[in-house]
Amino acid sequence: MKRSYFNIYHRGFAMMIIAFLILASCSQQPPAEEKEQKETATLKTENQGISLSQSQLNAVGIQLGTVEEKNLRSVVKASGQLEVPPQNKAEVTLLMGGVVNQVFVLEGQHVNKGQKLATIENNQLIQLQQDYMAAQSSLSYATKEFERQKELNEANAGVGKIYQQSQSALRSEQAKVAALSRQLRQVGVSPESAAHGRFITQIPVYAPISGTIGKIVIQTGSYAEPARPLMNIIDNSKVHCDLVVYEKDLFKVKAGQQVYFTLTNQNNREITGKIYGVNQSFENESKAIIAHAVIEQAAKNNLIQGMYVSALIDVGKQTARSVPTEAVIKTGGKEYIFYLVRITEPISEEQKPEKNDEDQEKRYVFEKAEVVTGVTDLGYTEIRLVKELPAAAKIVTKGAFYILSSENATSDED
Repeated sequence: MKRSYFNIYHRGFAMMIIAFLILASCSQQPPAEEKEQKETATLKTENQGISLSQSQLNAVGIQLGTVEEKNLRSVVKASGQLEVPPQNKAEVTLLMGGVVNQVFVLEGQHVNKGQKLATIENNQLIQLQQDYMAAQSSLSYATKEFERQKELNEANAGVGKIYQQSQSALRSEQAKVAALSRQLRQVGVSPESAAHGRFITQIPVYAPISGTIGKIVIQTGSYAEPARPLMNIIDNSKVHCDLVVYEKDLFKVKAGQQVYFTLTNQNNREITGKIYGVNQSFENESKAIIAHAVIEQAAKNNLIQGMYVSALIDVGKQTARSVPTEAVIKTGGKEYIFYLVRITEPISEEQKPEKNDEDQEKRYVFEKAEVVTGVTDLGYTEIRLVKELPAAAKIVTKGAFYILSSENATSDED
């Protein structure tokens, strides 16, 4: 009986100790709801903008200003590709076919107008030269006969009918010689050589223009058909640009306007030119026309037919909301500017007896606003705000990149 009472006493004492410990631990930890409220408050404070002290602004040279109305150039955006005028590209063809005897050029080689490109073997060429030589002999006879009949007719010793026949025969032979001479010249043979019996069996092929040899489709021993291209030549020194302009911008584009080209496949290199003509009909079924622009110093820019370009056509001046170009920063595929939300005054000793150096300075809080940029001119960029700023808001005109870096550093720490 005594032992049972003793055990009950000790168990009761132990339970009291455990209950006391539990109460003590609960009094030391804040409720879960209170802890969650503190965390929410901290996050809310962190998301109220980017806070910088006066000394930080001075150190990196951050400057404030306003969105201004600037008289910037107005441009029309267009795209297109480089083309060569018809007179600066040629296909080398033959009027008379034959077997390729020699090819003197390579693809990519520069040639001058009149330079020999190849020779074609054709036995029919001998017959053509024989016909020309015979026609020259007939012409010589017809000339002498006409002169004889003319003398007789003037002396009233001849017959008028015979005189007229000799005159007709002379004209016929002259026409025959002229036609055969033209045929020989078209195939590259000198009529004078054929008239003296110096016949050739190879047709020389000459370059019709100066330029660079493109695709060569013949080879030694192959048969070259008449009117079928043997090779092509392109002169890129006169390359121009065909720009696609849509209906909404049609009446803004005129001849003589300045154009700024960007070559997409050459590290966005920029070149200049001028509009020299605008088509007056739509292309196919699209509501777009082609504006032709000549490129300044095209030969020095190593331009090639078929290159794609982006262009800005300067169509005049316009007043637009603008900011300094360095005020616009790009991040996450979008463009932003920073604006001042508020200025926090230094904390006094009464408010916080224990204060650090940062508490003794003004604090500037910034937020970013998304914008859509337009033209850039004279160091200013046109902007359109996705969401309007507060009235008379101050924006960061210099040092915006430093604020963006501070925001990214804060995000990384979080």
